[in-house]
Amino acid sequence: MVDERRRSTRLPPRWFIRTAWRVHRALYRVTRGRVGLWAPTARRWGTMRLTTVGRRTGRERSMILAYFQDGPNLVALAMNGWAEPEPAWWLNLRARPEADVELVDGRRGVRGREAVDEERARLWARWNELGTDLDAYAALRPGRTAIVVLEPWSDQGD
Repeated sequence: MVDERRRSTRLPPRWFIRTAWRVHRALYRVTRGRVGLWAPTARRWGTMRLTTVGRRTGRERSMILAYFQDGPNLVALAMNGWAEPEPAWWLNLRARPEADVELVDGRRGVRGREAVDEERARLWARWNELGTDLDAYAALRPGRTAIVVLEPWSDQGD
């Protein structure tokens, strides 16, 4: 069944996906954040700007990701455009879980972790409600796609 899904699911070429990401980030920068982020709804995921600290460089790295809200938490997929390697932002979060997110309604500190067991199954089902044929796209990757939970966090002891 996995081989059948791989054959029937087509992604745009990698250069196209990477270009779309660059254009999205550039649009966000040029408009000083007025365009590029949106809130999730009951039927559609939103976009956020996640800023992590590079695990090798120690420099801030920002990217725009799809997410939905699960109570106070934000939930994203570590899928790198469905390509094979893990996304750098996820590797950075695993090395240093504290990060910042910018949403349409403001910024907040978060701490990232991977969803496991029943939580993972519940959140995967929710992603499936928001996307088309998520399982087929995930089957394109050689490993399991991590579901990343970003919990509210403050270094002020809140």
